[in-house]
Amino acid sequence: MVRVLFVCTGNTCRSPMAEAILKSKAVDGVEVKSAGVFAMNGSPASAHARAVLGEYNIAEQHQSTMLTETEVNWATYIFTMTEGHKASVISQYPDASEKTFTLKEFAESGAMNNDIVDPYGGSIELYRQTFSDIHAMIDKIIDRLTN
Repeated sequence: MVRVLFVCTGNTCRSPMAEAILKSKAVDGVEVKSAGVFAMNGSPASAHARAVLGEYNIAEQHQSTMLTETEVNWATYIFTMTEGHKASVISQYPDASEKTFTLKEFAESGAMNNDIVDPYGGSIELYRQTFSDIHAMIDKIIDRLTN
């Protein structure tokens, strides 16, 4: 079993979208969760994140989760949305350094910018673009996760 943990800041926009996208693909042998480096436990996904997921008929039952040692130890891979998130995870949990990557870094080795734009507070169009970026990266990593 491969366990994927997506991490962003508040666990209400990017990482919940990534979690819902990968779950919707129903990849055999892959479990998915998400968390935030500065999350408050129990918040729903943002309204725009839910709306964009709904546009693609992707179900979500999200409750935000603060990143803790429990989630880090659970994960086979930790995929962060930015280099800053990656640095924060590794700073707090140095033993996780070999399994922590930005999503773009894992999907596109050699990418010049490894950050997924934070749509928080932005327009629905910005959320759609972020969704599209995350979806494209997830499509690229699925083979690596299952082989």
